[in-house]
Amino acid sequence: MSRAARRHALAVLLALLAGFGLSACAPLLVGGAVVTGMSASDRRTTGAQLEDERIETRGAARIREHLGERVHINVTSYNRQVLLTGEVPSEQDKQLAEQVVARVENVRAIINELGVVGVSTLGQRSSDTLVTGRVKANLIDTRDLNSNAFKIVTERGIVYLLGRVTAREADRATDIVRRTSGVQKVVRLFETITEEDLLDMQQPVTSGPAR
Repeated sequence: MSRAARRHALAVLLALLAGFGLSACAPLLVGGAVVTGMSASDRRTTGAQLEDERIETRGAARIREHLGERVHINVTSYNRQVLLTGEVPSEQDKQLAEQVVARVENVRAIINELGVVGVSTLGQRSSDTLVTGRVKANLIDTRDLNSNAFKIVTERGIVYLLGRVTAREADRATDIVRRTSGVQKVVRLFETITEEDLLDMQQPVTSGPAR
């Protein structure tokens, strides 16, 4: 299988995983290569990852409670900074969604990217899922980047990039994503770290002397 064919197969597989809500932490066999341990190499602490999951679950539940089925809203949390994407029918609904999520415990900040437009179709959402898969596949295929350092959200062709990355990594990833098929726009929501911070993160954890 050619490199391009492997990349396409990986993009489709990642898109299917995202579409079915499956975790990328489980081992995957793609073109003979195993993709695994994604959460283990996340640059957030384990506690921060768990807290972000709780924020997403609680935020989505509160949105359903207050806005019902008239909206399509995705709640993405990274280090307690919450990104709201999707569509709502009015500016009042947009502000209400932000208010109810802001009241979730431990939310640090909210980036409200909700569009006051008609709710997206299944076809549009499937296209966004495929774009996310392509972006992830391209990042995985880039040898000078750790793809697991990036969290990717796509809405109406707009790709939001989150993560704790250096300025070099941010610029490199942005360039790759911009050249990915189907991407209309890239929005960077990174937490910038220094190269020294990155080296510290990459140091192996050593245990104390045996007693």
